[in-house]
Amino acid sequence: MSVIDESRRRILTTGVGSLPRRHSLSALLLARMLKQSYDPAALARETIEAVAEVVKKQLDIGIDIISDGEQSKTSFQHYIADRLTGLEPIQPARGEKRTRENTAFPTFYKGGAHSGSQQPRLACTGPIKYVGQEQLADDIANFKTALKQGDPIGTFIPSVSPSSCAGMMVNRFYKNEEDHLLAVAEALREEYEGIVAAGFVVQIDDPRLAMNYMLSPEETTEDSRKWARHRIEILNHALRNIPPDRIRHHTCYGINIGPRTSDLEMKYLADLIVTIRANYYSFEMANPRHEHEWDVWQSLKLPDDKVLLPGCITQATVLVEHPELVAQRIVRLAKIVGRERVIASADCGFASTLSTGQPPEIEPEIVWAKFESLVKGARLASKALWA
Repeated sequence: MSVIDESRRRILTTGVGSLPRRHSLSALLLARMLKQSYDPAALARETIEAVAEVVKKQLDIGIDIISDGEQSKTSFQHYIADRLTGLEPIQPARGEKRTRENTAFPTFYKGGAHSGSQQPRLACTGPIKYVGQEQLADDIANFKTALKQGDPIGTFIPSVSPSSCAGMMVNRFYKNEEDHLLAVAEALREEYEGIVAAGFVVQIDDPRLAMNYMLSPEETTEDSRKWARHRIEILNHALRNIPPDRIRHHTCYGINIGPRTSDLEMKYLADLIVTIRANYYSFEMANPRHEHEWDVWQSLKLPDDKVLLPGCITQATVLVEHPELVAQRIVRLAKIVGRERVIASADCGFASTLSTGQPPEIEPEIVWAKFESLVKGARLASKALWA
């Protein structure tokens, strides 16, 4: 049964992308990223096994729409450095970027470090082209093999957005930011279309869309809205050949456990998100900074055939959400936009960016407990909404 058909019967569940990764695989990915010695055969084997494990875990818990958990990727965006030409590693500038978040809470962010504050470690020094066909083929093959274990309602593979990708590098080749961004978008188009051609939905991972306001303390709210409008135009151009029903868009605020008082409020973003050429919109709604924003959808009409994927569990706390709370989050939004137009999701991914000797911010046992609550909460919500 299709996602559309099943959504007419009950509330479906999904993740966002990154899921806990085994330590042995993380060590190999980190060694490759740092240009250290590693065994490519061992990395390939570990990746295949890890994808199979994470797919089985999702199926066993009862998640309806699943991914490969981004097991092969060093992070949601930095993986692309191995799939594009024209990039060179550079010595990053000293210190962290000044943001609204680390300026407001300098004691909490010792040294200023938090999601998005890192100085670029890459420079664009030549024409950007996509050369990741082999890596993408491996991701697709590994996922297809793992899916022989079960038959989920839906599947997707994440891919980084043009704005998030361009934001991690310094442009030293293109004459202006516009040309640089267009080149990135055109290169990424090949990955987007390759994922869909393989039979999967593509999820565009686009945290920069929501994070730009926090990362740019000199900008006003309207400045950030103007910035977002233009990035959406570029993204839509990159997605031009893909049917919207094969596209999910995900945005979030990047920072995991932190004060987050400088996140752009959803009331300034929701009307822009729904102009993205996708049928599914994923956003944060479970962490305490954004939970109240469900009521944005009372005043903003959701376009026909669009579906919301609100976060009902969050990476912003290690507390495991009670299934009844998850159900309440689902029901109140479903009563506004329609029960068939809500798929319960997570705020963001759960696999921490690779770091030497640092444990994940949220341990795997907690991540999976959260997803169990998500599934249980969706069942409770289904009973209430289809009573």
